[in-house]
Amino acid sequence: MSRLDAKTRAQLPASAFAHIDSRGRRSLPIHDEAHVRNALSRFNQTTFEDETARDRARTRLLKAAKKYGIVPVGFMTGQLQNVRIRGEVEARASEVRTLPTGFVTFLLADIEDSTGLVRQLGDQYGALLADVRGLLRAAIRRTGGREVDARADELFAVFKRAPSALDAAISIQRHVLARAWPQNARVSVRVGLHTGRPTLTDTGYVGLAVHTAARVCSAAHGGQIVLSRAARDAIEWPQQATLFRSLGLHTLQGLPKPEELFQAVPAGLPSDFPPPRTRAH
Repeated sequence: MSRLDAKTRAQLPASAFAHIDSRGRRSLPIHDEAHVRNALSRFNQTTFEDETARDRARTRLLKAAKKYGIVPVGFMTGQLQNVRIRGEVEARASEVRTLPTGFVTFLLADIEDSTGLVRQLGDQYGALLADVRGLLRAAIRRTGGREVDARADELFAVFKRAPSALDAAISIQRHVLARAWPQNARVSVRVGLHTGRPTLTDTGYVGLAVHTAARVCSAAHGGQIVLSRAARDAIEWPQQATLFRSLGLHTLQGLPKPEELFQAVPAGLPSDFPPPRTRAH
């Protein structure tokens, strides 16, 4: 393919390019077969102003390919994959935009010693993980929460009301304790609650409140519900015969100042746990 010099490029009509941006800059020449093939290979490396411009350029390029008898199988496969991925991203962003904003309460739960469970259960661990996730999701839905993310053995949820988050945490612990697990496996879930004012973006929540929730959960032991001071204060009164036990001030990794932690002590659930898994202040 011969390289277009500036003079030759300037003499080509607008129809000889697949893309012309809003400033009149022209790219992806399609005036002959060689340049059409080159445009097909470079299409995904081209920056477009928006999806309308991309679609317009794609249409022009495919018409040029048809004119020269080029069957762009690989190009079309790549475009279909891009459309699918873009659709998934847009759907995720649309779902995220419906999550609550302002002051919210995060619930983070994860399975204690999941590595040990993998060793014990082998191929059965996948089914157990699915069962645990189903249990967590059911408790969150029943109490008006929204799932934000699930990764490996962790599940992240958000609640507009802190008491609802506590209800979900208690429900999770009761159902995990009552369930008979395969091979008599000891399954226990640690739960952390934190209330804050995060920022909601198209990809989810960001901000210190998210990191605090994760650190509070990490401080808990399996079967335990640990709350930050903010979450404790957001629950205006103990409910379901639930008391709160102060666990003292603790330094949580990456946070600017020590955090006072509390343990929820619901009736009928275990209440004696080792000290939080942090460096006490």
